[in-house]
Amino acid sequence: MAATTTKAAGKRADAQRNIAAIVAAATECLSRDPAASTSEIAKAAGVGRVTLYGHFPARSDLVDAVFVHAIESGEESLGQVDLSGDPRAALARLTESSWHLVDRYRSLLIAAQDTLPPGRVRELHADPMARVERLIERGRKEGVFRTDLPTSWLVSVMHNVMHGAADDIHAARITPDQAAPYITTTLLAAFTPPGEPVPAGGTSRS
Repeated sequence: MAATTTKAAGKRADAQRNIAAIVAAATECLSRDPAASTSEIAKAAGVGRVTLYGHFPARSDLVDAVFVHAIESGEESLGQVDLSGDPRAALARLTESSWHLVDRYRSLLIAAQDTLPPGRVRELHADPMARVERLIERGRKEGVFRTDLPTSWLVSVMHNVMHGAADDIHAARITPDQAAPYITTTLLAAFTPPGEPVPAGGTSRS
């Protein structure tokens, strides 16, 4: 019995190593080419296609796992962003940090958008979007963000502007360096109450 248990444990360990290697290889391959094939990924991971399909029966399953891993890694970084003080300054900091992640993973985002159902991509952004929602709610209570539109709509605006910037970079319409200030300026203008001046950088209120 002990030998059987040890053998099973060994297989589980091997499986976990294979899964980790496949996800790492897929992250690298899809970051270079959002259309990378499972054959390319299996070769990069040092496993056979049979092994890859044993863990990820469809390419969409693998893309999903890679995107989940990217979101989880990003959440660790976003959790360190200081969201205290003026909500507009906090929004600027969160936007910059969020954009760095979107820029870093924009090829993975393209792969996800091309492969996964739209609802799944949005579902995987639930935690980052909840953070934005809490910040917007605080800004509304403090009178610096508009209250004439639903919070959910303002969260969607930020989500769509971020992803639109990634699309524009992919199409060479803007550069990565231009994206963060463009996004921040756009969001501050969108979130400021009607008739109020839009603050520069979100750090002051007239």
